[in-house]
Amino acid sequence: MTGKELFIMKNKILLAIADGLGDRPCPSLDGKTPLQYANTPHLDRLAEKGSCGIVDLYRAGVPVGTDFGHMILLGGYDLKDYPGRGPIEAFGEGVELLPGDVALRCNFASVDGDFLVKDRRAGRIREGTGELARALNGLEIDGVQILFKEATEHRAVLVLRGEGLSDRISDTDPKVEDHRINFARALDGSKEAAFTAEVLNQFLIRAHEILGGHALNQKRLAAGQLAANAILTRGAGKMPAIQKVTEALHYTAACVAAESTVLGVARLAGFDVMTDSSFTGNLDTDVEKKAGMAVGALKDHDFVALHYKATDLMGHDNRPSGKVQAIEKYDHMLACVEQLIAAREDLGNVIIALAADHSTPCERREHSGDPVPVVISGVNIRRDAVLKYDEISCAAGALCRMKGADFQATLLDYLEVSPKQGN
Repeated sequence: MTGKELFIMKNKILLAIADGLGDRPCPSLDGKTPLQYANTPHLDRLAEKGSCGIVDLYRAGVPVGTDFGHMILLGGYDLKDYPGRGPIEAFGEGVELLPGDVALRCNFASVDGDFLVKDRRAGRIREGTGELARALNGLEIDGVQILFKEATEHRAVLVLRGEGLSDRISDTDPKVEDHRINFARALDGSKEAAFTAEVLNQFLIRAHEILGGHALNQKRLAAGQLAANAILTRGAGKMPAIQKVTEALHYTAACVAAESTVLGVARLAGFDVMTDSSFTGNLDTDVEKKAGMAVGALKDHDFVALHYKATDLMGHDNRPSGKVQAIEKYDHMLACVEQLIAAREDLGNVIIALAADHSTPCERREHSGDPVPVVISGVNIRRDAVLKYDEISCAAGALCRMKGADFQATLLDYLEVSPKQGN
């Protein structure tokens, strides 16, 4: 090997995902997007050192949710693989689903004897939900096993496991107080949907009986608090038979995040998940600790996803200046990542990629179908002429405009795990 040749160790990928990063021109930002307006020297340097482009997560002009957007970025999955929010929330809480399971998002709630909802969040209960969940977990109704797990604060997940189940059932959460629980009904004419609705309704009645007599709720009532004596359900989804991408392609992966939806998608795809109480979805999240955890995970994983949420929150709240602030904090997180990688000699060659799961324009306050800017950056990456990381600059890059699954496949090719087609 001559002095001009460069020895490249095995590639690893660190994919940084800024949730809802893409935007549209904001009048309050001189007609620029928050990403164009923000001071982002580290993001720009990554763009300068690699290939840039823009990505339509699913297809052009079609908005996607955080859940499906991350299924694409982390696993290259298609819409036919999407199980619904219930199963993803279950994975987020560490409940490993089997094909055919029906999962639902839940609230602990307060109802009267006629199932009239007095508080959909049981006074925003925060303590003792694990005890209540354990009282419901393991029940069996008409041969269907009940798995029940507490989540954050008043939230929980319910899994129905058995034969002949369907997710074509209605929500039971009335979405407002002073209305009775909407007991489940079949949304089609199938016997499976009718059976599942009946099982769920029996569970809701049984849960009300068990929770109403639970010692924790008796203590809450004695203390003048609302009893968490009912369960409200929504978002039923049936787990399809999908393979974890890490198992299919034989590589190791981890995800550093705070949001249960993202952690759920990561588990579904076969990623190890890593989180911390200092990680939040807002500007107060500890980006330095996040960066350290992600770089540390590279030691034992081929692929690490590092998620950042605050950009999406600011878009939903229509706060362009707040989104600028969130982007600049994201830039600082990537600076920490670069510094930590540079200090390590045991990680091999780390390729840093930048992406987003969707656009959340401030003017719209909701997800849009606008493409998101992406970068693949590293010493062995083809460099284009792009010098700045934003929605317009990246559109002129060598990656051009591609779908999310193609972007994910491109990253996996750098890991050398993508199967060759043909001979």
